[in-house]
Amino acid sequence: MNSLEPIGWREWVALPEFDVPWTKAKIDTGARTSSLHAEEIEVHGDRVQFTITPWQGSELDSVRVDADVLEWRIVRSSSGYAEERPTILTDITIRDRSLPIELTLTQRHQMGFRMLVGREAIRTTFLVDPSRSYLGARPPKELRKRNRVSDEDE
Repeated sequence: MNSLEPIGWREWVALPEFDVPWTKAKIDTGARTSSLHAEEIEVHGDRVQFTITPWQGSELDSVRVDADVLEWRIVRSSSGYAEERPTILTDITIRDRSLPIELTLTQRHQMGFRMLVGREAIRTTFLVDPSRSYLGARPPKELRKRNRVSDEDE
């Protein structure tokens, strides 16, 4: 009997430590690591400051945060490009369940999602149904409109 909770290939998630109640994430079992769109990244020793812009195409609800650098990680994209990124540890909430997640910080301007959740973050908690989307809670409709990427673009 499988006790893993189902989630879709895309979900609305929260980053409670950073006061980000909603951002759209792609659940990507092909990626080992998870990443978060971060702007204005400034590293000061073992700390990193950055801005989270949770809505695609909008600066609304941007949050400036400060976190410990867990480590530096080299991440290779599907196109083969390698980038060294600061990695932080925080909690993510998916479907009303909170779990720890390691996030690499990078600019994801060209991507359809502000966050990518890799398989390591969800492997013991969720089972991904690639034919479904948004099985968890959604922000109110007026807030969803702030994310200007339409479903057809993804």
